[in-house]
Amino acid sequence: MLECCQESIASLGLPDAYTAYREACDARSPRSAQRWSHTAVYLAGRDSDWFFLANNPERLTWPVFRKHYQAWCTRALRGETLTIPREAALEQHEPAPLSAEQQLEALARLRRETQL
Repeated sequence: MLECCQESIASLGLPDAYTAYREACDARSPRSAQRWSHTAVYLAGRDSDWFFLANNPERLTWPVFRKHYQAWCTRALRGETLTIPREAALEQHEPAPLSAEQQLEALARLRRETQL
């Protein structure tokens, strides 16, 4: 039974649980931009909490990760499409330059505040 499950997981490109755990623990930020062997690895790491994985011993983090990874593998085996959510981009805008008068006022204010 376990052998069949492992074959099913491998056929979908899913690494074994411990390999996935090591991949998640070794990933750098931003994690959503990393190349993952499978989306389930990222999702299990996210659900396990990246900070928790990075700052606790394996004896605590491995069981938590394994539980989340098995849940994501089950969803993948059922045919669900797993996706890594895109992080929201920061708003981009160019500030308008200050006029010469505004620059002088700002400089005078800084001098008063710093007493120079």
